Amino acid sequence: MANLFESKYPAGPLANRMRPQSLDEIVGQRHLIGETTLLRRAILADRLGTVIFYGPPGTGKTTLARVISSYTKSAFEQLNAVTAKLDQLRDVLKAAESRLQFDDQKTILFLDEIHRFNKMQQDALLPALEAGTITLIGATTENPSFEVNAALLSRATVFRFEPPTADDLRVVLNRTLQDKDRGLGKYPISITEEAIDHYVKLSDGDYRALLNALELAVLTTPEVDGEITIDLAVAEESIQQKALKYDKDGDRHYDVISAFIKSIRGSDPDAALYWLAVMIEAGESPRFIVRRLYVHAAEDIGLSDPQALLIVDACARACEYVGFPEARIPLAETVLYLATAPKSNTVITAIDKALALVRRSDGGPVPPHLRDAHHPGAEALGNGVAYQYPHQFPHAYVKQSYWPENLARTKPVFYEPSPRGFEKQLQARLEFWKKQP
Repeated sequence: MANLFESKYPAGPLANRMRPQSLDEIVGQRHLIGETTLLRRAILADRLGTVIFYGPPGTGKTTLARVISSYTKSAFEQLNAVTAKLDQLRDVLKAAESRLQFDDQKTILFLDEIHRFNKMQQDALLPALEAGTITLIGATTENPSFEVNAALLSRATVFRFEPPTADDLRVVLNRTLQDKDRGLGKYPISITEEAIDHYVKLSDGDYRALLNALELAVLTTPEVDGEITIDLAVAEESIQQKALKYDKDGDRHYDVISAFIKSIRGSDPDAALYWLAVMIEAGESPRFIVRRLYVHAAEDIGLSDPQALLIVDACARACEYVGFPEARIPLAETVLYLATAPKSNTVITAIDKALALVRRSDGGPVPPHLRDAHHPGAEALGNGVAYQYPHQFPHAYVKQSYWPENLARTKPVFYEPSPRGFEKQLQARLEFWKKQP
């Protein structure tokens, strides 16, 4: 089998050429590959088990998998679940079985975008994992708990990759500018601090986006007096987004978003649109705006209008699909919806009360009638025996205790609906249940 690293350095785009070649070259992810971590020890000892790397794009999942290939004595195979067919997977598994049987060599299979495999394809991996024919490294940007089969997930350890910090991005950018073999060190580049700040902010925690924009700038900017000057204007053009028109120290950035949220909370749609327009014109990332809208919809509107959170979620998807300038329309629609929605913060009050009680008290064991009654021997233990099934009673409601025994006597009230919007209906419903015999 051909080695992934036959040439001294990877070819292709800058982001690929600058991939770290060793654990020590990897920037960030210290919680995973720091000096004393379990994963690092397993890699160095060539004792890696089946793992799933989970995290946002451009955070180094594929990079770490390729670095692992240089530390192991196992054969290293790679497939991308987007393009790989079931027959290709079976061929890899068959080759791994032969390799183990005749050469006594194990195989590591790196499966990128593992969440794109359907259930049948994921199930095809199970016999090989069970027999020890392969060690699987899966990489995914989606939550494995939802996108990876339970049987496969139970055989793997999930490692979560965090987005790189601004300092991490700066380290990679400076390393790239200085590296004459793989990076841009052979070019006479002069880059301003404003341009660096812009690249770091707008790459949004994605090494690949950072290096792609930098490479585009360097390759398309002509030399003047023997120098390629990357200033803010060039950086803006190469990453296709203007620099934020905020104070350099960032105070106005936070002041504007504060005014924006307070205008929505205060039910002033015109003021909310004004501050939205300020952020759009300044070049603020729609992701940043939407993240704040998610929090507002849950914290300040809550169950007074349960549709609010869904509207924000739809807005987030729309912004990802269309981008600016069209994204201004779903953003404005969402802001107007939230600003004119009834307001209630009862949800946050309720969960904070519940958390406070849990932290200061011991609720004791789950009462027998609320315990799971499906496992063998449950009935003999009295689990679920005294439980009253609400659907067998009028209005699908029956009074019984759902509290731990030492809290049942006090029955604290966490949730008190406001008299606004949908919560007015919830208030009436709770009052009706209280009056039932």
